[in-house]
Amino acid sequence: MKKIILLLLFAGFSANAQTPAELLGKWQLVNWVQHGKEKDIISYFKTDQIYQVLLDGNEFQSLIGSEVHKGKWKLSKNNTELTINSGIIPVKFKIEHLDAEKRVISSDIMGTLTYKKVKE
Repeated sequence: MKKIILLLLFAGFSANAQTPAELLGKWQLVNWVQHGKEKDIISYFKTDQIYQVLLDGNEFQSLIGSEVHKGKWKLSKNNTELTINSGIIPVKFKIEHLDAEKRVISSDIMGTLTYKKVKE
């Protein structure tokens, strides 16, 4: 019985652990809150087709409509911080939530960004 309980506890912790493999894929921006106010994604970017693509080898793509910006991504050793470098200054995001369908990240600069996983 103890073995079963330990196994279930371990499985529960494993399911909630954030790993680089869970981050891989294409994520669409669906909500953006900055300084306590929800931003209008379409008004700001002129499209709702805003994606982050995290690839093997720590390759990163930011897709804004037809624009593609490339860079690198890195997950902290404790799996709580995502750093994206697609320009001059790397931006560090705290991982607020991550599961197979939804990712919420935040930073002082960008605010809180909610993404949904795109199934391809």
